[in-house]
Amino acid sequence: MRTLADFLREARRVVVFTGAGISTESGIPDFRSPGGIWSKMQPVMFADYLTRPEARRVSWERRLAMEETWRAVKPNDGHRAVADLVRRGIVGHVITQNIDGLHQLSGVPDDKVIELHGTTRLAKCLTCGARAEVAEILAHFEKHGDAPDCKLCGGLIKTATISFGQPMPEAEMARAEAATLACDLFLVLGSSLAVYPAAGFPLAARRNGARLVIVNREETPQDRIANLVINAEIGPIMTAAVQAL
Repeated sequence: MRTLADFLREARRVVVFTGAGISTESGIPDFRSPGGIWSKMQPVMFADYLTRPEARRVSWERRLAMEETWRAVKPNDGHRAVADLVRRGIVGHVITQNIDGLHQLSGVPDDKVIELHGTTRLAKCLTCGARAEVAEILAHFEKHGDAPDCKLCGGLIKTATISFGQPMPEAEMARAEAATLACDLFLVLGSSLAVYPAAGFPLAARRNGARLVIVNREETPQDRIANLVINAEIGPIMTAAVQAL
C-alpha cells in the first residue's frame, strides 16, 4: 500500500483500468470467472440478436431479471477512492471493462470514463445510434413480450453494451489508446487481464515506459511484467493508499 501511494504521488498522468473485481465488491455478479454467469448460461451472440427474434427476447428477459440488481447496487470504497483521485487531478482517465456505470455514480465525470464494453443503464438503436431509457424499453417488453423498435428510424433497440461477436466501439478504443500512451502510471483494479483487446492496454502502457500496478484478488497473466502486484480486496487497499497521499 505504501509503495502504491508513493507511485501515485510521483506520477504525473495516471490511468485507472477497472474490471469485474472492483464491482463484485458492490455485489454485482462476475460474468466471466469460473462459477460466473456465463458459465451457467450461454451469452446471446450479436449475430443472433440481429437475426433471431427469440434471441432478442432472451436478451431482454435477462436484462429484466437483472434490473433489481442494477437499481440496488451502489459504488463501493474502491470506486470512491478512484473518484477521489480523479477529483484531485491525479487520475486523468478511468478505462473500464464494466457496464454498471458505478464510476459515474461515485462522482467520476462522464468525460473521464471510457466504457470499453458500453453501459447497461442505457439502450441504443443499432441503426441510427439514438439512445433510449432502459426503463421505457423494459416496460414495453413486460407488456408486449418484445422490445420496441427505434422511434426515430425503426431500427432494432439493444442495451448499449457490447455483446459477444459485436465490434468494439472505435471511438472508445481510440480514446483508451491515447490515454494509455500518455500515462506514466497504469493502475489495474480488479481485472483478470484475460479478455482482449482490452487487456492489451496495460501491455501497451508498460512497453511505452509507464509503471504498471495490478491490484486483483488473483494472479493475472501480466503480473510478471508489473512493477507492483497486490493480491487483495480493492476497496481497503485503495482507501489506505489514498489516505496515505
